[in-house]
Amino acid sequence: MSTLIVISILAIVVLYLGLFKAKQALLPISVLGLVAALALAIMEWNSNAAPIFSGMMHFDNFAVAFSSICIITTILVFLLSKNYFEKISDNVAEYYTLILFALSGIIVMVSYHNLSMLFVGLEIMSVSLYILAGIKRKDFASNEAALKYFLMGAFSTGFLLFGIALIYGASKSFDLAVIAQYVIDRPTGIDPIFYVGLVLMIVGLCFKVGAAPFHFWTPDVYEGAPTLITAFMSTVVKIAGFAAFLRLFSICFAPLQDFWMPTLLVITILTLFVGNITALYQSNFKRMLAFSSISHAGYMLFAIVALGAASTNAIFMYAAAYAVSSITAFAVLMLVKAKTGGENFEDFNGLAKSNPFLAFTLTVAMLSFAGIPLTAGFIGKFFVFNAALTQYHTWLVAIAVVNAIIGVFYYFKVIVAMYFKDNQTKQIATPAYFNLVLGISLIITLVLGIYPGFITNLF
Repeated sequence: MSTLIVISILAIVVLYLGLFKAKQALLPISVLGLVAALALAIMEWNSNAAPIFSGMMHFDNFAVAFSSICIITTILVFLLSKNYFEKISDNVAEYYTLILFALSGIIVMVSYHNLSMLFVGLEIMSVSLYILAGIKRKDFASNEAALKYFLMGAFSTGFLLFGIALIYGASKSFDLAVIAQYVIDRPTGIDPIFYVGLVLMIVGLCFKVGAAPFHFWTPDVYEGAPTLITAFMSTVVKIAGFAAFLRLFSICFAPLQDFWMPTLLVITILTLFVGNITALYQSNFKRMLAFSSISHAGYMLFAIVALGAASTNAIFMYAAAYAVSSITAFAVLMLVKAKTGGENFEDFNGLAKSNPFLAFTLTVAMLSFAGIPLTAGFIGKFFVFNAALTQYHTWLVAIAVVNAIIGVFYYFKVIVAMYFKDNQTKQIATPAYFNLVLGISLIITLVLGIYPGFITNLF
């Protein structure tokens, strides 16, 4: 609870700092405030906290873990923002403020215990992101990204809210515990409108996590939004969406697995093939990362399809691996684009000769995305595959392995460009804060890949 309060107050303080033109203080205060919020979140681990706000939120270990990973990733994004927002606008404070408000909505999303709070958290996050996606007002691509995101987001919110209304109509409550008890008490006599509401909520949540066939907004929004905002959306926002998805289904809908699992199975398989096959044909690195994020949504859906005791650990581990690899990829992309002005694979040609450290960190990130052993991505895939095998979804794992092989081809495109193509990339000066973020991400990727034991039994 204290974490949410600190982040909300921090957002307001940063907004007022912008009013008084204190630009130099924005980044350090934002980072220090998030470090304080992270410390407060960690202090609540195993505290057996009771639900708050009349039972509408519950900051349990699940909420602490996912809040912590979202805060850490946001800190890394902020460290990359030095001198970035200043190149876009004179009003830098609004960027930090909107990201912090989005993060406060995310904290609500991972700790809700009432469907109304899920909706509130989702809208706080979404409204902030609609603005951030189109914040480059003179950039047509950014305007297009914001418009598409807003229209599709509003449409999907309608599905989600209608689903919540129908579930409330059947169970007479928004509270997750009451809804769960309603399901348990009626193994055969559940109102049909409850099932309709469940399907509508699946549609709404699948849009938020970028799962096919509700993914059409993803590539255009990721490509058109400022690169740093795309990094935030593809990591923190996706993690929050899956945390909310998992929390709802593990508490309320686990007994109805025979009803909703076939639907999610189809969505999962479709997401894997659409994401990987489409990414294979991309020539733009940023757009490839967008379709790659769709395929990773498919892998994380494994843990929900195979809902069980291992699901939370699987999604948390995969989310951690995916987040640090994405931050690395977008950080290197920002530096390459600043130097070459492009985002295509050929813009990375010869990077290993002009900047070996950047090439090495991006190579490790791509290997992690591909699920190569000794990286965090391999452990993440192992966890989600193991969760699926525990529920006897052997054929689903076989499909995922085929898709993982497809993924290797497009992840290795940029590695081949960096190490085996003619040197076209000029010497890139890497700022100290970029080196810090890349170093942290590299260490986390390798440590989780080599020694994942300290994170494997959190839940």
